Amino acid sequence: MKILGGILTVVGLITSIIFGIQAINDSESFNFLGLDIAISSANWTPLIISLAVLIIGLVMVRKK
Repeated sequence: MKILGGILTVVGLITSIIFGIQAINDSESFNFLGLDIAISSANWTPLIISLAVLIIGLVMVRKK
């Protein structure tokens, strides 16, 4: 159980970093009346799922 939890933790951490960077980079900006306005067009679902996998993995590792 702890080995599976460790694997899930590592996979969740790596995918969270990858999808987090991708979500940050998926934003568009434009100027409106002299203001620079940024709009995020990222899909946040993969990041949420990878964070859930990370949390599940941590719970599995910490469980006795």
